[in-house]
Amino acid sequence: MAMKTSFKFLCVGGVSLILLVSGCSRDSGSDTDSDTEVVLKTTGVSDDEIVFGTHTDLSGPISIYGTESVNGIRMRFDEANEEGGVHGRMLKFIVEDSQYSPQESIRAANKLIHRDKIFAMLLALGTPNNLNVMEEQFDAGIPNLFPLTGSIHMAEPFRRLMFTARGIYYDEIRTAVKYFVEEKGRTAPCVAYIDNDYGQEIYNAVVDQTKEMEIEIVAYAAHERTETEFTATVLRFKEAGCDFVLLGTVVVDTLGILGAARKIEWEDVDWVGSNAAGGNVVAEHPSGAGEGMYTLSHMTRIYPDTEENEEAVQWFEQYQERFNRIPDVGAMEGYRGADLVIKALEIAGRDLTRLKFIEALESINDYTDPWGYKLSFSPDNHNGLKVTGLSQVQNGRWIKLDQTIALER
Repeated sequence: MAMKTSFKFLCVGGVSLILLVSGCSRDSGSDTDSDTEVVLKTTGVSDDEIVFGTHTDLSGPISIYGTESVNGIRMRFDEANEEGGVHGRMLKFIVEDSQYSPQESIRAANKLIHRDKIFAMLLALGTPNNLNVMEEQFDAGIPNLFPLTGSIHMAEPFRRLMFTARGIYYDEIRTAVKYFVEEKGRTAPCVAYIDNDYGQEIYNAVVDQTKEMEIEIVAYAAHERTETEFTATVLRFKEAGCDFVLLGTVVVDTLGILGAARKIEWEDVDWVGSNAAGGNVVAEHPSGAGEGMYTLSHMTRIYPDTEENEEAVQWFEQYQERFNRIPDVGAMEGYRGADLVIKALEIAGRDLTRLKFIEALESINDYTDPWGYKLSFSPDNHNGLKVTGLSQVQNGRWIKLDQTIALER
């Protein structure tokens, strides 16, 4: 928990400023959250509109996630707007392309915070991207809602303005190492990861878990986020005797590594990634390179011909008709995140402030999304997901396996 600090307000020209003095009334559009040491001045809300924003990848190496999540959000926001909005206000969503570049995310966040004056950031994509903008964002009192990253920094330390709806990479990968050693008899782990904050968290998880289990990492390799050639890395891993490889990768480099393994006909090895390493394109790639790969996943994409949940099938068909593409997990996350926002706005009421919105989100403790996944929040726990699981590519499809992992953060 953050240290509690009291603030006083100086009102000049209708604007609230933080001062360590007393004897001033509060701006009617502001709330003080002493737990987070910020002033939650309510920007992005007018009589007829609420403005949300995001920085995400629309044209870079993981644009599949960015595009899908944006589509999912817009689909749910449009549904609400077609019914008159929330308490008479339309929902506006401003999207900035980061190309998965932290520098571009900084530029985009500055625009969203200072020019567009958004109410909240929604499903911002990428570990380094979020980490590079969150402090400025929180200083401005802007919540970070359900970012598309499982970074441990999205969960710890507790921040009143931070809410997550997916598993934590570090926890999941540590559990994966334990599972593949104890249940599948693997003894020689290797690690391939992007040389950024996300990849480093995957590597750290493997280091910590192998140290606890008193086994050694046989080999590891870091690469740039734009790298596409991995033959040398895969050959080195094979020669080192790796029997399972933990992947701190995203879509393009995941396929590059798996493709290189297929090219040299290396089969006696398990490939295990975070949820960021998966996606439709990995399972369905014409080369078959993704076949047999595992991921730790808070969600598994749906297939209408085998899905028993009628609501899920209906959503799938509506998305496909609307965007002329098959929805992946990113679209599901986007839709769910937008739905949670709408529910919180409904609870907060017409007299909307950021503090009321946060308190409303904290009150949602029995939410079930259209695909049957459950989330719950509370005033002292903003990590909505409590269970994640293991999935595998089988016959070109992601299949949810029986193994589940409880998340206790």
